[in-house]
Formats: sequence, C-alpha cells, structure tokens
Amino acid sequence: MKSDQGSPSPCGRGVGGGGLVLLQTRRLWPLALTQSCGALNDNLVKNALVVLALFQLGIGGTGMSALAGALFIAPYVLLSATAGQLADRFSKPKVIITYKLAEVLLMAAAAGAFLTESIPGLLVVLTGLGIQATLFGPVKYGVLPEHLTADELVAGNGVIEATTFLSIVAGTVAGGALILLPHGTAWVSLVGLTLSLLGLWSAMQIPTVPPADPSLHISPNIIGGTWRTTRHAASVRSIWFAVLSLSWFWTMGATLMTEFPVIARDTLHSDGTALTLLLTVFAVGVGVGSMQCARLLRGDVSARLVPFAGIGISLFCWDFSSAAASAGAIATAAAALFTLAGWRMVIDLFLLAACGGVFSVPLYAIIQDQAAPNERARMVAANNIMNALFMIAGAAAAAGAAAIGWDAPQFLHLAAIANLLIACWIMRIVRTMRAARPIVVPSAGRHPAGSSRR
Repeated sequence: MKSDQGSPSPCGRGVGGGGLVLLQTRRLWPLALTQSCGALNDNLVKNALVVLALFQLGIGGTGMSALAGALFIAPYVLLSATAGQLADRFSKPKVIITYKLAEVLLMAAAAGAFLTESIPGLLVVLTGLGIQATLFGPVKYGVLPEHLTADELVAGNGVIEATTFLSIVAGTVAGGALILLPHGTAWVSLVGLTLSLLGLWSAMQIPTVPPADPSLHISPNIIGGTWRTTRHAASVRSIWFAVLSLSWFWTMGATLMTEFPVIARDTLHSDGTALTLLLTVFAVGVGVGSMQCARLLRGDVSARLVPFAGIGISLFCWDFSSAAASAGAIATAAAALFTLAGWRMVIDLFLLAACGGVFSVPLYAIIQDQAAPNERARMVAANNIMNALFMIAGAAAAAGAAAIGWDAPQFLHLAAIANLLIACWIMRIVRTMRAARPIVVPSAGRHPAGSSRR
C-alpha cells in the first residue's frame, strides 16, 4: 500500500489526538471531507429552501419546514436496505464516487431551481438529496472498518461523528444566512455546486477496496428487503442493542435541534444570533466528545461508557431547560454571554452534547466490529432504518406536546426523564452482555485481508 495512505496509528491506545492523527492519512481524510461536503449541502439546501419560501416568497408556513424534513427523512425508511445491499455488493469507494456524481447533478438542478425561485423544483431536489444521503449512509460507515484497524475504529467514528454534526450546523446556518443576502439564490447555488465538486474530488482520493460480497443478489422488493435487513440485525444481540441505543440518541438529538428555535424565539425572546449560538455550542460539544472518545476508551470497542454518558445527557438537558425557562429575555447571543443564566445554558449545552458524542461513537464502532465483513453495510442500513423511525416518532411526540400546550423547556424536561430511563436500561443490558460475553472483541482476524490499512 502506498505510503501516503498512512500506517495504523496509535490513536486507540490513549493518544489524545488519535482522530487528528488518522485525518493525516488517506485512510480517513478523503472520507471525512466527502461526507462533510454532503452534510453541508443537504442542510444548506433544506434551510435555504425554508427561508426562501417563508421570508422572501411568503408562501408555506410552519408546515413548510415539516414538509422539507419529511421529504428528506422518508427515503431512510424506504431505501436504506437497498443501500446496504449495494454497498456490500460493489466496491465501496467506487459506489461513493457514483453517489457524489449524482450529488453534483442534484446541486446543478438546485441551482436552477433557486435562480428561478421554484419551490416545487427545490422540493424535488431535496427529495433527491434525501435519496442520495440514504444511499451514502451504509457505504460511509461500512467502509471505515475496511480502512482502519479495530483499535482505530472508535477514533475514526469520532471524526465522522464530529464532522457530521459540525457540517449539519454549518449548513443550516449558511443556508439561512446566504439566501437572505443580495442575490442570495446565486450565492447558495454557487456554494452548493462548489461543495459538490469538492466532495466528488475527495471521493476519488479514497483508497480502493474489493467488494465485500460480489455474489450478493440485489432484491427488487424494497419492503421485503427492509424487513429482512432489520430482522437480521435484530438477531445479533450486540448489534441490535447498538441500533436501538443509537436510534434513541438520534431521537434526542433531533428533538433538541427542533426545540432550539422555539427556545430562542418563545422562551428567550431573542433574535437569530441566539439560535446560532445554541446550534454552534451543540455541534462543538458533540465534536469534542466524539474526538475524545477514543482516548477515554483507549481504543477498545466497548459500550462501558455509554450508560454514564446517557445519564450525563439527562442531567445537563434538565439543567439546560431549567436555565432557559428561568433566564428571562435574552435578546442576542452577545447578551447571553454577559449573563450568568446565559453561561449556564452554554455550559450545560456543551456538556450535554459532549456526552452525546461519548454515547454514540462506541455504538457505531460496535455495529462495524460485530458485523460480518460481507454484510457490514446492511447492518448499518438496519441502523439507519430504525434511526429514521425513532426520529419520526420523536417528532410526533414533540408535535403532540405542543398541541396540548407544553412549552419547549417542559418538553425537554420530559425528554430528560425518558432519556434517564433509557440510560438505566442500557446500563442493565451492558452489564448482562459483559457478564455473558464481553462486547470488546480482539482485533485479530476482524478485518479482511488486503484492506487498505496495510
């Protein structure tokens, strides 16, 4: 293997900069950059669409944001199983290049729709981006174990998790800000096309690997494939535990992201800068927790910290919502940073998000490590299916709470209690599994010969 792809780093053995070390190698930086560009584009288009419709064209209403979210998330339920089959059937780096080519075409179509201010056209493009993101998910997480050793998995997943959340927030903020500039539709179009081309270039730098299962039959039965993939994941206890736990994590994350605008507008009576502050602190906190996870676990693929991180999420979520409820009016982000209540919210949110990073990263590594190499992407696909279903249920719960008159802090208090119960369940499961058979798996023999880490 070429030297510029790097050699296995010592990141898994307590080195604090493990993820950063891996980012200096071709085994990780092209994938990290590729997925970052995609996440930026998805959220850039989605938020720019909502802001364009509501604030410039005066159409839609609160339902526009819900419709945009639904169009983007629906493919995860319907097409994830097929995405997993494609990722296992063909060489993953080549599949990624194909998906990034599709993204370039979609962003060209988005540019046309933005420049003509066609909301129906943008909704079609957003649906296409949702399909493209669905197809990309299993191959993104499935290729990591083909490039990294077992004791690098936690650090590698930490990088992917950190860059994902930072990209989501950056894309959301940029989409809303750019579309409001003079010639905003042109700016959004230019940035989107540039990001798609950069993502395509970085995809071409990902080291090649052979197909995991070249004889796999791609089932045309989408519903049946979804059921079989999910049922098979449920038959592997450690994988199903990770899938359910991650699904709850994404439900909590989506709930927080949904409630931030409500807290900024209705609870704090603030402008958009306060919302940007909340989103930024949340993304940075997840990034810090994700990047430090390898150091905390010393590279072990283990769920031992997950329940404690879950308890931390509940404690800081409860205190954050209490601080928001008692803070009074905080007009701007600058004002928040000059009050004790504002700093309390910022610190709580940062620690909550950091616990989220420690919670989620080991669970992704468990799925990758425990799955058979020839079906790893399909196990990731099962996770994506369940994530989407849980997030839909969480959104319905939030809507129901709002319908009966609950405000955002009250709903976050309820979420903190529910999360604490889930953390206790996770602690019980982890103890049971470690007593029966440790989740930590030796690295020897876990990766197919010829992987690009060599």
